[in-house]
Amino acid sequence: MVSGSFKKGTSRNLENIQRMRASKRLRKNISNHFRDGLQMLLGVLSAGCGLRSFLMPNGFIDGGVMGISLLANNETGIALSILIVVINIPFLLLGYRQISRGFSIRSILAITALALAVAFIPYPVITNDNLLVSVFGGFFLGLGIGLTIRGGGVIDGTEVLAIYLNRRTSLSVGDFILIFNIFIFVIAAYLLSIEVALYSILTYLSASKTVDFVLEGIEEFTGVTIISTRSRQITDMIQNKLGRGFTIYTGKKGFGKSGESTNTSDIIFTVITRLEVNRLTSEIERIDRRAFIVMQSINDTRGGMVKKLPLKKIKASAISEAATHKLP
Repeated sequence: MVSGSFKKGTSRNLENIQRMRASKRLRKNISNHFRDGLQMLLGVLSAGCGLRSFLMPNGFIDGGVMGISLLANNETGIALSILIVVINIPFLLLGYRQISRGFSIRSILAITALALAVAFIPYPVITNDNLLVSVFGGFFLGLGIGLTIRGGGVIDGTEVLAIYLNRRTSLSVGDFILIFNIFIFVIAAYLLSIEVALYSILTYLSASKTVDFVLEGIEEFTGVTIISTRSRQITDMIQNKLGRGFTIYTGKKGFGKSGESTNTSDIIFTVITRLEVNRLTSEIERIDRRAFIVMQSINDTRGGMVKKLPLKKIKASAISEAATHKLP
């Protein structure tokens, strides 16, 4: 009797745990979808501002599919809202085959929303200054593209085609996008004018840098590999002074100044922000002047300790360290 009661109680507890886990997963999924949807909405509104308030009134274009749509709008007079949807359709179908169904659905929603925003929202014309139009038109358009990508979709299908061709040819994604945009700007120089094409290139550069900024974030991370005979002191410094995590590999030394070596050595790897690079190298130099250091840029990180230290504390630490070095 007791055994049966115990089994029933255990079964209820397991069911409750499973319900709680399912409820937690559901809340997380809803939160993620809401966040993605909000980012895509803000992206659409920002891109619409870049187009209606800056580029369209002044006859400038951008690169990619958006550039083709703007160029066709200038030459044919067909509404940009129609061109954005029609020209992107082949790329969306390609994205359905090459990436995922969810990606295509989100992209369709984002492009449709952008078309509606361009057609119906009365964005004001901000300026007619060519330089301001190029820089800030590109900024708002790039901000919109970047936020839409972070939300899981696109409003410009150029990269979808680039990924498709990259899998079937020797062209990299970056090479294809460069060639594609050179082709667009050459046509713009012929149909519009060389001056407009040059300003449009500036628009494209502004947009592409903004997209990079949105996708990679304000913090630029640096991966640092350190090889030193005093690895223990260096790891203590990274953990206690910088408050960062690290990974230790066991490696074997090769050929150096002292000839070939068969000794093993600890290889330390850590990720820091760019504000901490100077402090880290200074601290390592105090511990071991002969330490071998390799650094490489990292776009983003997930998990670990790298994002746990607030940016305000990082800056304060860097300023404090700089002041210390100035003292006699």
